[in-house]
Amino acid sequence: MNVQRTMTGLVAAVLAAAPTAAFAHTGAAETSGFMHGLAHPVGGLDHVLAMVMVGVLAFQLGGRALWLVPATFVAVMALGGGLGVAGFTVPFFELGIAISVVVLGVTVALGAPAPLATAMGLVGFFAIFHGYAHGAEMPAGAGGVAYGLGFMAGTALLHIAGLGLGYGIGRIGARYAPLAVQATGGVAALAGVGILTGAL
Repeated sequence: MNVQRTMTGLVAAVLAAAPTAAFAHTGAAETSGFMHGLAHPVGGLDHVLAMVMVGVLAFQLGGRALWLVPATFVAVMALGGGLGVAGFTVPFFELGIAISVVVLGVTVALGAPAPLATAMGLVGFFAIFHGYAHGAEMPAGAGGVAYGLGFMAGTALLHIAGLGLGYGIGRIGARYAPLAVQATGGVAALAGVGILTGAL
């Protein structure tokens, strides 16, 4: 199945890159930086929900979106991370992150097919806020490049989790699968509202 082959390729690529990034340098700062970066995306519910929803959205769209939508997020997020590390200011980034959970969740919940370019633009816009947060919160003494590779790998793994979630739900049957996938978006959107209001 095309979805399964694509997911397998994405997992293999991330797992192959992770050890190389972690051990390409023997310095403690580089290794520590990679591990801090890898852990950072899973350190907040808002990051996790948004990045998983990117994967679910890519699954919904299918075709080239399976890799282009997550790849767009990771690439633009890296730029946002560079802004954070360089000391630039991205205003209201925390609000942008919380809103991304709501918007991506609602997009998945609606289940309406969107043009690929629109989906890439949407996830790319929100990736700036997530990347900036990762970059701005880089631990002192961490290797910047290794840290960046770490949070990119961690993000890619969360996207793969979203693709896997969509694929797993899809196996329950063609009749109910689309509604079940949309329901995950609804849950994420409600959680995003909770984050926005401070309830979560």
